[in-house]
Amino acid sequence: MVLPRTYVNVDEMIRDTIEDVGFQANKLIEEEMHHEKSSQVCRIQVNGMTCTSCSTTLESALQVIPGVQKARVALATQEAEICYDPKIVECNQLLEAIGNTGFEGILISTGGDSSRILLKVDGVDTENCVKLIQNSLLAIQGVQEIDFDIQLKKLSVSYTADVTGPRDFIRAIESTESGCFKACIFPQGREREEHRQHEIRQYYKAFIWSLVFTVPVFFTSMVFMYIPGLKDVLETKVANMLTVGQVVRWVLSTPVQFIIGRKFYVGAYIALSHGYANMDVLIALGTNAAYFYSVYSVLRAATSPTFKASDFFETSSMLISFILLGKYLEVLARGKTSEAIAKLMDLAPKTATLLTLDDKGNVVNEEEVDSRLIQKNDVIKTIPGSKVACDGLVIRGQSHINESMITGESRPVTRKTGDMVIGGTLNENGVLHIKATRVGSETALSQIVRLVESAQMAKAPVQRFADHISKYFVPIVIALSFCTWISWFLAGTFNSYPRTWIPSSMDCFELALQFGISVMVVACPCALGLATPTAVMVGTGVGASLGVLIKGGQALESAQEVNCIVFDKTGTLTIGKPMVVNTRIFKTMVSQEFYQLIAAAEVNSDHPLAKAIVEYAKKLRGSEENLAWSEASDFESIAGHGVKAIICNKEVILGNKSLMMEQGIVVPVEAEEALAETEGQAQTGILVSIDKELIGVLSVSDPLKPEAPEVISILKSMNIESMIVTGDNWGTANAIAKQAGIERKHVVAEAKPEQKAEKVKELQDLGKVVAMVGDGVNDSPALVAADVGIAIGAGTDIAIEAADIVLMKSSLKDVITAIDLSKKTFRRIHLNYFWALGYNLLSIPIAAGVLFPSTHFRLPPWIAGAAMAASSVSVVCSSLLLKNYKKPKKLNTLDLQGITVE
Repeated sequence: MVLPRTYVNVDEMIRDTIEDVGFQANKLIEEEMHHEKSSQVCRIQVNGMTCTSCSTTLESALQVIPGVQKARVALATQEAEICYDPKIVECNQLLEAIGNTGFEGILISTGGDSSRILLKVDGVDTENCVKLIQNSLLAIQGVQEIDFDIQLKKLSVSYTADVTGPRDFIRAIESTESGCFKACIFPQGREREEHRQHEIRQYYKAFIWSLVFTVPVFFTSMVFMYIPGLKDVLETKVANMLTVGQVVRWVLSTPVQFIIGRKFYVGAYIALSHGYANMDVLIALGTNAAYFYSVYSVLRAATSPTFKASDFFETSSMLISFILLGKYLEVLARGKTSEAIAKLMDLAPKTATLLTLDDKGNVVNEEEVDSRLIQKNDVIKTIPGSKVACDGLVIRGQSHINESMITGESRPVTRKTGDMVIGGTLNENGVLHIKATRVGSETALSQIVRLVESAQMAKAPVQRFADHISKYFVPIVIALSFCTWISWFLAGTFNSYPRTWIPSSMDCFELALQFGISVMVVACPCALGLATPTAVMVGTGVGASLGVLIKGGQALESAQEVNCIVFDKTGTLTIGKPMVVNTRIFKTMVSQEFYQLIAAAEVNSDHPLAKAIVEYAKKLRGSEENLAWSEASDFESIAGHGVKAIICNKEVILGNKSLMMEQGIVVPVEAEEALAETEGQAQTGILVSIDKELIGVLSVSDPLKPEAPEVISILKSMNIESMIVTGDNWGTANAIAKQAGIERKHVVAEAKPEQKAEKVKELQDLGKVVAMVGDGVNDSPALVAADVGIAIGAGTDIAIEAADIVLMKSSLKDVITAIDLSKKTFRRIHLNYFWALGYNLLSIPIAAGVLFPSTHFRLPPWIAGAAMAASSVSVVCSSLLLKNYKKPKKLNTLDLQGITVE
């Protein structure tokens, strides 16, 4: 009798068990999942940022928090996107960190594997009510996490969408023992728009109130002094040399300085207390210098019988008024840059018709529900003229669906039983019953919105230039302002310029002070900070409306430099719907039996050629009810070559010639001839081997996309080189290349996925900027390796995830659109930078008085402030001009030739 061994720990037991069955266990490798970083993304609205200094400071503060993997802060959208490890840091800590930096953070969304919904629950007053609701919800299978904000009456529920959904939660809440709770979807999705509208109203209100006080200040200072009668009243002495006009200006400008302009003081205090200087610091310093010098001047006049005061109250109040006007116009314009997201979100219908079916599939009830309450496997009725409420499968009916709002393709497409439909698209003429397959955040529309939002957050490398300048901009401007003031003051004190240069109402100190203030308020870091993000936001939004999803500034910047494009063949240059057009069997074998074996192998592959073979085999079997194929064992997909499997105790191998040679299978002469003939006709030849003997050759045709030759020709005219890199055979690849107009020397065939990526790197080593266009899993390594990965929208999810640009319409023309839009966007960015830098480099010397000695022209501080405000608005408006983008004329000509109609 063998006594069982005792173990100190599980590791020792595992090691002995492995050795007992004849293997050697050397050392224990720690389970990777313990060390693997989990990752989650949250989006936070940030209020209080005024310029690039604010966004870069906040970004740096977030980056140093333990657990934060990546943080991006966008000034243009006033948002932060943070990728973090939820095991180390929580969202609340991130919000706290934002608060500690001096800004207000409002959580927009958190990412995760589970679905999440927010409900508003009325009737909850005590902690006991909260516990009652929590217990009711936790009893539902699939509910993972519950969080309740009793002040807002907001309930957050994380759940598994395949198991349960929001209607179950509302039903559970309203059927609790007390029966006094009412639940509905929490009003969400409009917070950002509401905040923007609130910000617009705030600036507008502040500007109007500032005008109420500033206009009288301006008139008493600049106009009434030249009107007889009014001049005498204003110059009436109140105390010693203090006049009525000075008292009026002081009284009227004080509310503008300290009440209406309070936000600039608050912003400056927050910035300085956290160790950086922003736009608010410049405004506060400039206006304070003018205001407090004026206060000193009038107080001295009030106590002196001889001192004649000169005040600048109009300077500080007009300065604040113009800056508020500029901020108001900037917020208005900035909102228009993100209209693309708002339009996408509005595509989803507000309500949907929910059907209840009996066991036989007959409708027993119809109910109109909020579309956000749809759960997986619900059946939704969609009538003509209404929008599809969610992604789903048509289970009854036939109609034409207009998908232009999602894909950009204007021609309606037929959808019938068994077809998939996309939420947000328009049903034109038939009644459809749709079974929901993807709801909430899983729908294609939600994913597109997230992609566009993420793209607008992503910084282009050129943005680093502005970020770098912003660190030093404000301190340098303050130093220049001080140097300007001291230089003019000393020059006047030591009579370095004629006294006639000094206006009669000033002395040399006051003239110097005006020059110094002008320098401080004319400089504009905001224009530099907005130059790139606003253009990227508009560019990606325009792309989304055209069916070209560009994943951020990096993709835009790389795409506009592309000079070489590598195309996959199947599904990219070709239509992607191959058909078996010929079969040659070299041994005595019934065609149906032959296809029974090869279809049983290919049904396990997702390659387009495999699907074509399975479809053809189905047709051969006719209308059999049971279309189940024989079970395949030891199935292996050999990327770029073919498949092999054991079917009915027979080894079946399908693939190209190189696969047969690797497997030691002899290819007879008749098969070689059939293969050459097939490839000569731009068809793909697939060799079939059963039990190491070559049995037949399949000819599969996948015609070239009609627009491909013209697209290749247009790319050539743009000095962009085109190549084909495919896993298909050389004969077919060369034939397709010839039809498309690609030279033979630019064709690479029989390439495995890793070889495609190697070819991309080889081209990059030659100094080329490479774009890879593909649609399959086997293209993913090359899509990642390329400078720009472009995925065909009809391709696999893996290819789309790996790509930088996604073409929703699967049209090759959009490759040109993506490149052209990228070029136009970056021209706009360069123009924005040219204007922003040119403005600062020109305006600062003029404000400092460079032209004054020769022309006696000087820039008063209030005009300098107006110019500063106008520079930010002009940059945003310049970016908005991208909304007028039109596709290249060559593409319009291509449309007129009848290749595609948009």
